[in-house]
Amino acid sequence: MIGLVVNPVAGVGGPAGLAGSDGADVQHLALARGARSRVQERAVLALTELAARHPGLVVATADGAMGADAVRAAGLVPRAVWAPGRATAGADTTAAVGALAAAGADLILVVGGDGTLRDACAGLDAVASFDPMHDDTPDAGRSAGEGSDIWRVVLQVESAAAAAAAAAAAAAAAESAAGEAGAVVPAVLGVPAGVKMYSPVFAVSPRAAGAIAADWIDRAGLPTDGREVLDIDEAAMRRARVDPTLYGMLRVPYRAGRTQARKAATPVTEAAAVEAAARGAVARMLPGVRYLLGPGGTTAEIARQLGVEGSPLGVDVVLDGAVRVRGASEQELLAQIAQGPAQAVITVIGGQGFLLGRGNQQLSAAVLRAIGPDPLLVVAPEQKLIDLHGRPLLVDTGDPDLDARLAGHVRIITGVGTRSLYAVTAPELTPA
Repeated sequence: MIGLVVNPVAGVGGPAGLAGSDGADVQHLALARGARSRVQERAVLALTELAARHPGLVVATADGAMGADAVRAAGLVPRAVWAPGRATAGADTTAAVGALAAAGADLILVVGGDGTLRDACAGLDAVASFDPMHDDTPDAGRSAGEGSDIWRVVLQVESAAAAAAAAAAAAAAAESAAGEAGAVVPAVLGVPAGVKMYSPVFAVSPRAAGAIAADWIDRAGLPTDGREVLDIDEAAMRRARVDPTLYGMLRVPYRAGRTQARKAATPVTEAAAVEAAARGAVARMLPGVRYLLGPGGTTAEIARQLGVEGSPLGVDVVLDGAVRVRGASEQELLAQIAQGPAQAVITVIGGQGFLLGRGNQQLSAAVLRAIGPDPLLVVAPEQKLIDLHGRPLLVDTGDPDLDARLAGHVRIITGVGTRSLYAVTAPELTPA
């Protein structure tokens, strides 16, 4: 049985320039800045791919915006096993995942970012012990007892504390049932819809997630890898302290090219290469152009060489050596672009190969379209490209037409006077 949990506020902080969406205060501020979450659209996109191959499928899920709404929108049939309170919090994700495990789901799609998958991991912690590095057999996890009457109860909670308690109870019950039935902890696959997505537990796109779920049904399961759930303290992140913490392991169905790799940090030994790539970019900057410096170590080095104080995890607008807007939101970027020529300066996420759609959602489809026909100045040390072993760079703006326009090849500044021509694609353009 396929399960689904949606974090209704995932990704809302990205377009607002807040480097994440964790916490009610951050979410309220993001909404006040005019941002909106695209999580429902991305959930429906994944489920539509699943529905095309399995029409009429019953999907175990949480009620309302936490899953059932998206299931119905995709033309599938929701079976609600969890009902959140009036406002959803991380504890509701934890509880919902625990309830889905108890209900017998053997693959749970979780729509959100790293924080959401961290909450999902907590929901499975007490379900059963397992060896996360073990590749299970194709039919593993399908004997969890979906038909047992005890799991047909819809859980009702009205507070985060009650949700956490209910999750623990559901997990304990599931552990007992799993012990009797010989079942294992469900596999989990992240559907990318957050701001931070460093963990290697996500599909490369919503459509890829739906295709993997369809394959799971067709083949009565897929091989799985034990993969890390990583997350970053967003408060520290806004102070430019990026220290990912390991929160657990999940069994993730693996398909080459369809499941996201872990983000790789730039080694200290590459500092000279980063400096050279940044100098190459600075040499190409023109007077009168607003440069939108995206997040990353390479762009932070560009800011340093320009003599400005940037925000390494935000998007800064720099014009003629001066910062016009620091940590800009999508709306602030659009206002700046309206005043004159602009170009977005971005780098490659090491290990993953993403250019757009991971941590730089302020550079939205609307912003890139407003810039014009040549919106990107891409900068990266050559080793980052070598480490991809021929895999193309990825763009995931959420706008299929724009992604198709950006696909093909891009020139990447790799040093002073050196550039590489490298392939770019969009996950949604790759056959599932």
